[in-house]
Amino acid sequence: MGKKLKNAGLIGLGVVAGVAVSLQFSAMAQKQADPGLPLEELKQLADVYGLIKSDYVESVDDKKLLTEAISGMVASLDPHSAYLDKKAYAELREGSQGKFVGLGIEIAQSDEGYIKIVAPIEDSPAYRAGIKPGDMITRLDTTSLKGLSLDESVKKMRGEPGTKVELTIMRKDEPQPLQFTLNREEIHQKSVKAKMVSPGYAWLRISQFQEPTVDDLAAKITELYRQDPNLKGLVLDLRNDPGGVLQGAIGVAAAFLPKDTPIVSTNGQLPDSKQIFYGRAEYYSLRADGDPLAKLPEAVKHVPMAVLVNTGSASASEIVAGALQDYKRATIIGSQTFGKGSVQTIRQLTADTAVKLTTARYYTPHGRSIQAKGISPDLAVDENEDGDGMNSLRMREADLAKHLTNDREQEASKGQRDELEEQMRILAAEKKRKPLEYGSGDDFQLKQALNHLQGMPVQMAKAESKLVRLDPPAKK
Repeated sequence: MGKKLKNAGLIGLGVVAGVAVSLQFSAMAQKQADPGLPLEELKQLADVYGLIKSDYVESVDDKKLLTEAISGMVASLDPHSAYLDKKAYAELREGSQGKFVGLGIEIAQSDEGYIKIVAPIEDSPAYRAGIKPGDMITRLDTTSLKGLSLDESVKKMRGEPGTKVELTIMRKDEPQPLQFTLNREEIHQKSVKAKMVSPGYAWLRISQFQEPTVDDLAAKITELYRQDPNLKGLVLDLRNDPGGVLQGAIGVAAAFLPKDTPIVSTNGQLPDSKQIFYGRAEYYSLRADGDPLAKLPEAVKHVPMAVLVNTGSASASEIVAGALQDYKRATIIGSQTFGKGSVQTIRQLTADTAVKLTTARYYTPHGRSIQAKGISPDLAVDENEDGDGMNSLRMREADLAKHLTNDREQEASKGQRDELEEQMRILAAEKKRKPLEYGSGDDFQLKQALNHLQGMPVQMAKAESKLVRLDPPAKK
């Protein structure tokens, strides 16, 4: 059987790197180390260090050698634990705050080995220059991007504010490459989008859970109800949302559930990792001036809801989907989610470095562990009318080497692997398909979610080969 192909967009968004950190920027150990240290193994480590210093073909810097040893030790634990050097630590903090210095583009790896533009971020240098979804970046300044990983490409796009970078872009239907010269600047990325998609029905998308997400969500919901105080249905879109800040997930779920409802629980070795998180401001508010959800219309607690998920929905997204599913507050629609049910905590080592360490598993309100299993949709609906596209080829948590096991349920069967011929067929079909804009008129899954909310037939996943008609959720 052929191996599942890695979806570059998913990995580039940070799922494999590990998101859903609890942002406890704390000092080192919270627990006393075991006094029975393995002296023999520590002696071997010292011996190997000495051998490298004395016998290696060229001199090796002490700091580099020890840093790599620390990095390898942490990385050996699971796919989401990592040593963060100065640059990685700064980038993580920037990402959680919803801002970074760069060009303002969401990117993915293309089949040709270049970098594909998924979407420019509104009011960014790329957006103002006229860069479009589907554009292919072939060069940055004089450097070809062919074969470079997403991480390497992102590093080259980042830089100091005000510095210039020249992009060479291939655009469909343009005979010659296009040249764009952009100035890097601080990008403030809004993680929440919303709009009315049909009379009485709204679409609310969260692309990543960041520190400002709960405040942004409250503002968008307020605006939706200003447009239509008698909202009949709401679609919460968590597709390709890789997770992010735990407090953001708690706040988003709390917006739609009764106050003080348990949202998620965690369990690990440390006492502070054995917690239940409730829908109260103390658990989700990251500001000192009150509750960002306090002034939301009461109707948002009862409006009929559907939640869209796919294989790219991970971690914090799964916390929200799991809570709303457990309380039967919303119908989950789409594909099986990624299955990342662990929390990473940041333990600061120095002023500029830290360790991102897996400290707990998390569980839905009814005690389900999502780790290496994911959320199963109530209604399985393909991404497109003719199939599930790249979702069938994407890696999930259970596919990752050294993944943390599910301690409460059997891990989801990965099923029969797609043969290479089938993989190539899917890739060829997706290459011809124009990039999907979530929330647009061409969004097939959104159409099915609206059908469900309106009590109309829903086209199920192609494998199901049937239409179902369900009564719309009752307005409570």
